[in-house]
Amino acid sequence: MTDRVYYTEPSCRRFDATVTRAFDHNGRPAVTLNRTAFYPTSGGQPFDTGLLGGTSVLETIDEGDEVVHVLAAPLTEGARVTGEIDWGRRFDHMQQHTGQHILSGAFEQLFDNATVGFHLGAEVSTIDLARDAQAGEIERAIDESNRIVWEDRPVAIRFVSKAEAAALALRKEPLREGSLRLIDISGYDLCACGGTHVDRTGSIGLIAVVGVERMRGGSRLAFVCGARALRALRGYRDVVAGGVRALSVLPAELPAAIERLQEESKELRKQVKGLQEKLAEREGARLAAAAPEINGVRVVVEALDGWDVAGLKALAAAATSSARACVVLATVTTPVSIVIACSPAVPVDANATLQQLLRRFSGRGGGKPGLAQGGGLEAPAQDVAAAASTLIESMLAG
Repeated sequence: MTDRVYYTEPSCRRFDATVTRAFDHNGRPAVTLNRTAFYPTSGGQPFDTGLLGGTSVLETIDEGDEVVHVLAAPLTEGARVTGEIDWGRRFDHMQQHTGQHILSGAFEQLFDNATVGFHLGAEVSTIDLARDAQAGEIERAIDESNRIVWEDRPVAIRFVSKAEAAALALRKEPLREGSLRLIDISGYDLCACGGTHVDRTGSIGLIAVVGVERMRGGSRLAFVCGARALRALRGYRDVVAGGVRALSVLPAELPAAIERLQEESKELRKQVKGLQEKLAEREGARLAAAAPEINGVRVVVEALDGWDVAGLKALAAAATSSARACVVLATVTTPVSIVIACSPAVPVDANATLQQLLRRFSGRGGGKPGLAQGGGLEAPAQDVAAAASTLIESMLAG
């Protein structure tokens, strides 16, 4: 059985131990120790990394009575080793996990909204709340959480029996039996937890919610604490500064300026669409008139620059309505998008032709005998056009 130092001394960075077992774990060298300060993945918190006997600890795994340390190089059974925790990673996890206790406690106390899920991610962490949280409630919970942080309250570790825990005001009912490890944020939150936490709430620095989404009748909140909150603030600062420079406005004017640009862009897209439709009518008729004829059918096969798929469809429609025609139009850039259209009574199936091209050049798409479109063709546009031209010519010649 591994003596888990992190349970009682979460701030332990360096420790001595004996290798009790050396073995292969899924193709990688691994050991168990008589005691360890390396935290294994558990309860939504990721594992610790660091050094053990001079070699890197790549992963730490909880396997019941033992903690398995997966290593970059093997160690010898019975060896005395020194372990060194990657403190930057550990302290970050301690900040996020303790911050989660406080944030969850705030929602519980202020709004009777329980936390039903927690995940400590590499960039942001999340809590899942049982009920949908309104914007005003979230802001109140954030303010309350940071009040507890800035009061620098002590965070204690207590061990109690299940019977003793039943008489305590725990935030949520513990699921495990036997001795329970409690994290006690003085005068605020008491919860059974096996994770690592800071000694005082002031070490968290700041708790910030950076995203909210609805989840199965509740809310999922993304949050950052401590150094992560500082990095997030710097990121937002740089984004705002870039927007301010690009739009030549004050920071407070940025949202309105973006909305104005969106409206202008929407109007411009509408104008471009109208102009493109008018141009397509004339250009489609021109393409049909200039195309070679096979058995009374104008065959238009072109790779066109500056037209999107919607524009190509408009061109094809104009060409097939102005003449008895079969039209294949493709974008110039790879992967290629393609539109195939045929006038009524033309003996070419547009969708069947497209499927042959997709089998040859990959991609996806579909349609009807008179009109089909596809995209993602992995070949130069000229090769796609040449293959399409060969297919159509053979159909019409037959």
